[in-house]
Amino acid sequence: MKDNAIPPPRRPGKILAVAWLILFLPACVLATRHTVCTACPLSGIQKAVETAAAGDTIIIREGVYKERGITVKKRLCLIGEGEAVIDGQGQGEILSVFAPGSEVRGLAFRNVGVSYTEDPAAIRLVRCEGCLVADNVLENTFFGIYLQQSEGCTVRGNRIVGRAKEEASSGNAIHIWKGERILVEGNYVSGHRDGIYFEFVDDSEIRGNTSEGNLRYGLHFMFSNRDVYEDNTFRDNGAGVAVMFSRQIRMLGNTFDHNWGGASYGILLKEISDGEMAYNTFRENTRGIYAEGANRLHIHHNEFVENGWALDVKGNCLDNRFEYNNFIANTFELTTNSRHNLNTYSNNYWGNYRGADLDRDGIGDVPYRPASLHALIIGKVPAASILLHSFFMEALDYAERIFPSLIPEQLVDEKPLMKPARHDTD
Repeated sequence: MKDNAIPPPRRPGKILAVAWLILFLPACVLATRHTVCTACPLSGIQKAVETAAAGDTIIIREGVYKERGITVKKRLCLIGEGEAVIDGQGQGEILSVFAPGSEVRGLAFRNVGVSYTEDPAAIRLVRCEGCLVADNVLENTFFGIYLQQSEGCTVRGNRIVGRAKEEASSGNAIHIWKGERILVEGNYVSGHRDGIYFEFVDDSEIRGNTSEGNLRYGLHFMFSNRDVYEDNTFRDNGAGVAVMFSRQIRMLGNTFDHNWGGASYGILLKEISDGEMAYNTFRENTRGIYAEGANRLHIHHNEFVENGWALDVKGNCLDNRFEYNNFIANTFELTTNSRHNLNTYSNNYWGNYRGADLDRDGIGDVPYRPASLHALIIGKVPAASILLHSFFMEALDYAERIFPSLIPEQLVDEKPLMKPARHDTD
């Protein structure tokens, strides 16, 4: 039997990206150019914005421009040349764009002001369509790039590094609220409350980003439907990644690495349904997947390596399928808080499986029960971890596997793989 019998998922992301670029390419590429520099007649960015006509391009040459509250209400391209730095001096929002088809590219933004009543950002797009924010460097920001009620926009290749110390006085690196067809691609984000935040964002994609060292979530995803995120890396974030209250989400080829702590996860799935998780790697997380109220998900061809708990699937999770996943060197492979199992586990490779394969078909001859009594006890009484690998706990686990009383008798992989499943995506 081939262990990669389930075909790799279709990946529509690249096609969507090309389509968006064609549809929403800024119209100011060949337009009139205005140059801003410290020795030019136009020495201020806001003045250049007021002088330019809709569709023009503003070239901002190397230098430090101490400006904030720059407002763009007509379609413009703002392009940095050399090390063009806009310094907000810690006094509020730097740039606000209210015009469809605008572009902000190749600039450096520094020192956004902190506020407990507002959400100042380095770059804000409001009710914009077809805008591009690309190849900018943002440092010491409160909110970095903030899109609200916008559609068909692209946020690509930006580096956003904050200095967040506590959640109450920090914002998000890339924050998108109420949007459609948004592409977030190839950005590096760190040092904020959440690296990437989606709320009420549909039919969008998060692809090829690195989000690490944020106080709370590398990705925080809420009330958003029919989205894809793939080939991202989420590393060393306070609580990992959270995907909540959403439908038809596809999570493909991501890496969840070293999100470690008492309340940390590779990913938290809460009240989501009808989605897919495939070809992801969960490595060195407190919990690889923590699922609560997750229903009808297809979770297949993932790697779970050296996590505390690979899977923590609560009793209110229904009709999920776990297939062709590899569980290698995890402290615990699976735990649950219910005596009933309403999910399906089949054709997974479990590192702790000790069965034989006498007919050599690649499938263990004896079904495997991946949940252990010790994992259940430690989940309720963390201090019990001192008994890990003790003869006493091993004896209890053995007895529980033979005569299940606390762990669901139906929680079993009837076809455990003898070798790790191949996870080729080509």
